Amino acid sequence: MSEEHPCKVLRGGLLLDIQGRKAEPADILIEGAEIREIGRPGMEVPDGAQVINATDRLIMPGLVNAHTHGHGSLGKGLGDKWSLELLLNAAPWTSSGFSLEDKLNAAQLNAAEMVLKGCTAAYDMYFEFPSASADGISAIGQGYRDLGVRVVLAPMMADITLFHAIPGLLDALPEPLRSRASAMKATPHETHIANCREILESWAFDRDEVRPALGPTIPLHCTDAFLKACRALSDEFGVDVQMHLAESRVQAASAQPRYGKSLAAHLDTFGLLSERFTGAHGVWLDDADLDLVAKRGAKIAHNPGSNLRLGSGIAPARKMLERGITVGIGTDGSGSSDNQNMFEAMRMASFVSRTKHTDPAHWLGTWEVLEMATSGSAAVLGMGDRIGTLAPGYKADMVFLDLTSVNFTPLNDAANQVVNCEDSSAVSSVMIGGRMVLSDRKFLAFDFDALRARVQVSVERIAREARDKREVSELMARFVSSHCIGLACRHE
Repeated sequence: MSEEHPCKVLRGGLLLDIQGRKAEPADILIEGAEIREIGRPGMEVPDGAQVINATDRLIMPGLVNAHTHGHGSLGKGLGDKWSLELLLNAAPWTSSGFSLEDKLNAAQLNAAEMVLKGCTAAYDMYFEFPSASADGISAIGQGYRDLGVRVVLAPMMADITLFHAIPGLLDALPEPLRSRASAMKATPHETHIANCREILESWAFDRDEVRPALGPTIPLHCTDAFLKACRALSDEFGVDVQMHLAESRVQAASAQPRYGKSLAAHLDTFGLLSERFTGAHGVWLDDADLDLVAKRGAKIAHNPGSNLRLGSGIAPARKMLERGITVGIGTDGSGSSDNQNMFEAMRMASFVSRTKHTDPAHWLGTWEVLEMATSGSAAVLGMGDRIGTLAPGYKADMVFLDLTSVNFTPLNDAANQVVNCEDSSAVSSVMIGGRMVLSDRKFLAFDFDALRARVQVSVERIAREARDKREVSELMARFVSSHCIGLACRHE
């Protein structure tokens, strides 16, 4: 697409108007990075505007991923019958040992998969071991920019290890595994905070494209001092916070013996629940928790795919929406859900809601999940005023779906077919900020084949270097699983 044309007009396409709950032919005028006008087919446009033929294309907002982990792109397909706690137990060999180049490769791969599957923006809790670094975040942010994907980058951090976080887990390990686990130390919170301060003070990216945030990972894995420091840093720099909140039954069961209150109530003690806070998952939030989240204006990232993959449960999304909570949809990381397919996440969000209610009136419908995966997720990213909606003044972030695809043959109801039929294979082109980054399923300014080769070299080296860590984690796995099952069974 030539940069010589200040304006472009998309003609001949079918526009999926999610806010208007309709699909109808429309022309779209784009000026620079933004949508200038949406009108009837054949509308007048400025002389010299570049005409883009959108015949046989359904044009929809770029999907927005409310929760992912970019480092997980190198770990897709690892593990079979893993609960969340078994996934965390495996983290020493799946998520550490990354070089700076590995971090860049992982971010590029995560972004590339999202583009290929119709996603144009994401909230990424990216994990760097042992702590976030300015160089690492710079490489990760550049990885997303290389593909054009907008991202909120929240370094994922903890100052308590898994074995010290879950009540009684350390004592459940036999020797010598207990001594080994006891000796594992997380990075002190002072180091995490100092590193994040450096990152925030030296931020060089355009915040419309790459925005900073904080990601203290799980309440149980963070000391109270760390949570207080994160809240203070968030206030000082005006950045958002995303945490895994009540994701698993084990987490919910651990809250009472640890805090004497729920996880949400504990976070509220430090003022973390606010309009700048997003809780990822929220599977085990009860009615009182949901009331509190709603009262504080906090948001939720709903991840139905990973919740099923890890056996965590089904989040009460309908109850969240009924309380006016902003809910976005996420894929989670590819290490826990195996892909970055927001079409699949939408479909799962719709389907799992049907297991929570016998009355179809309470199920999540097509238009609701479309809103959650676009404008809802955009609000989670703090970008709801500029992305997630196709309207004048919004960024020209959009996906072109091929209506000649078998997924849309016959074309009965475009919206229903996006949610119930589309699997990302009909994604033909993707535009971000008025620039086409994918056309006819080919990247226009990125060498995906070269990335594939680099990624393979990375994962083979990481696997070799982590062999000993993997052996230890696998020895611990059955004890971790047994203890966590018992703990979960005691939770009502």
